[in-house]
Amino acid sequence: MAAIYANLIINGRKTFAQVPAKLKDKVRDILIELDCGDLAE
Repeated sequence: MAAIYANLIINGRKTFAQVPAKLKDKVRDILIELDCGDLAE
């Protein structure tokens, strides 16, 4: 599920603020791995 949210954030369909709290750490890690850590703010 975290990978889906990361993909939606990268594609501009969701923001990091819209990610459920229990997934934020995992989504942040995925975005950083994909060199998109700036989107996790």
